[in-house]
Amino acid sequence: MTKPKIIGLTGSIGMGKSTVAAMFTEAGIPVFDADAEVRRLQGPGGELVSAIEAAFPGSTGPDGVDRDRLGKQVFADKAALARLEAIVHPAVAARRVAFLETHHDKRAVVFDIPLLFERGGHEAVDLVVVVSAPEAVQRARVLVRPGMTPEKFAHIFGLQLHDSHKRERAHHIIDTGTSLDETRAQVVALIASI
Repeated sequence: MTKPKIIGLTGSIGMGKSTVAAMFTEAGIPVFDADAEVRRLQGPGGELVSAIEAAFPGSTGPDGVDRDRLGKQVFADKAALARLEAIVHPAVAARRVAFLETHHDKRAVVFDIPLLFERGGHEAVDLVVVVSAPEAVQRARVLVRPGMTPEKFAHIFGLQLHDSHKRERAHHIIDTGTSLDETRAQVVALIASI
């Protein structure tokens, strides 16, 4: 049985990874979105809500995990963050395995994983694609997000491997500091090369 080529798609916050993932989807390449899976697992009726509430009392409600309340409990606390990741990561990994089984007959699939290098996920993919843009573009994109502050951005930025290191380790780089049409052309060219 052949298996699809697994493309690991990553990029730091604000680099345009979600936009590029959507371009892969438009081109017919199935995309596993790790962040979307986390939102489902932590949303209303999500299978991780009770475990997260047990570990972080007061962090959930009728709509599932309250990201702001949970964030206050894990923000700047590495031990708390590690406890949360020990709950979330195995569940996401199981969903990723199921996704791959569902799409076993495709020529390629994309694993959209923000912390691909930071969590060692790059070892489980065939090709690493890093989405990148100039730092000034990244900062401007992030700071217009609702609820984002320079402090939150600095914290998130500090948790992620610097863009220059990701670029060094990439098999391919998609530059999103250009127009959407130019970015799409890069994605189409990459797909054609697989």
